[in-house]
Amino acid sequence: MAETGTVADLSEAGEGIVRGGRAAFVPGALPGETIRFARARAHRQYDEARLEQVIEPSPERVEPRCAHFAVCGGCALQHLDATAQLQRKQQQLRESLERIGRVAPARWLAPLTSPSFGYRRRARLGVRYVARKGRALVGFRERSSHLIADIARCEVLSPPLDALIDPLARLVSALSIRERLPQIECAVADNAVALVLRVLEPPSAQDLGRLEVFEAEHGVRLYLQSAGPDSVRALKPPDPALHYTLPDPPLTLGFEPTDFIQVNAAANRALVAAARELLELGPDSQLADLYCGLGNFTLALAHRAQQVTGVEGEMALIRRAQANAARNGIANAHFHCADLAAAEHGAAPWATAHYTHVLLDPPRAGARALLPWIASRAPRRLLYVSCHPGSLARDLGELVHDHGFELLAAGVVDMFPNTAHVESVALLAPQVGS
Repeated sequence: MAETGTVADLSEAGEGIVRGGRAAFVPGALPGETIRFARARAHRQYDEARLEQVIEPSPERVEPRCAHFAVCGGCALQHLDATAQLQRKQQQLRESLERIGRVAPARWLAPLTSPSFGYRRRARLGVRYVARKGRALVGFRERSSHLIADIARCEVLSPPLDALIDPLARLVSALSIRERLPQIECAVADNAVALVLRVLEPPSAQDLGRLEVFEAEHGVRLYLQSAGPDSVRALKPPDPALHYTLPDPPLTLGFEPTDFIQVNAAANRALVAAARELLELGPDSQLADLYCGLGNFTLALAHRAQQVTGVEGEMALIRRAQANAARNGIANAHFHCADLAAAEHGAAPWATAHYTHVLLDPPRAGARALLPWIASRAPRRLLYVSCHPGSLARDLGELVHDHGFELLAAGVVDMFPNTAHVESVALLAPQVGS
């Protein structure tokens, strides 16, 4: 049965929240709107609901650019003006810092922005052959469902990947292993597009022929993955290696198709530039870059410091970082492999060294185990890049209240426009007199 209500807020997933009785979470609804909605699924503390009609729209509502927005779960906020999206994310960050960490920055940074469409250079696309349709579907999952959305293209994927959804679906439909190919991992480098097909059984000779034709026609690089990441093999020997570039100074960073790289090239460049400015490195600076990956921040900041040390838990990425340092002629960068989620790091050379500055970019769980070690180094400046406002707020609260740091600045990074994902950055320094 349909109900009428006013949307009070947005959830962390970008759904409109209607209160007054049992809360209803309504995808596609915006704060301030009067809507008609129908409850669809009950949970312990709230109901999932379906938007039936927008009676009084928000002035911030815009027409979604993507024809599949109402169905596809890849985006949640295309119906919200881009400026308003950033304001909402800044508000979410502010509320998380206040509620969880009981902290507030001395100043708010202007949001680091990027284009709203055509930005996503890394994606994992689901694949499913649907017998009753007689074809495969390729794309993101439907909203609140495990089903693959039936889409023809994706507006947020970087060109030319944005236009390859339908061609990929037709390719998979023609393969003998179409029911044994569950995902395609995609990476858009500056010099190539890489597509890693997860194959649960070997493709036939005829399949390989079709893959080779697709590779040639679309100018992409195809890889087959039969098991874990170490099983990834190129259909043809790739040359040259995948890479992306950073300016000031010009850097070329090589990577493999399943490596982690920042998903948004423009936002990454803005974030690296902000790190240079905020850290205030000098000729005597010793920088520790924790969760350094393949050297994205480490190498971009090396020319500003006496020495930079990158630490990462994945040995394959450490090897990539070392190769990138050599490729760019950077001699003052050193890299170490370590489990940064561990509470103790003993006498490891990187852990006993002195650092004047620290940068960390942890996964969603945050960096709680590292906080005492960071405090023991007493860095002049600490820059925390986060992909989850809740874990960031928790860690900042401990750094401020338990370890004597001051939160100098914080702000959001527009890493995932049109989604509810909140990327942010925070700058800290030891409190005066601590």
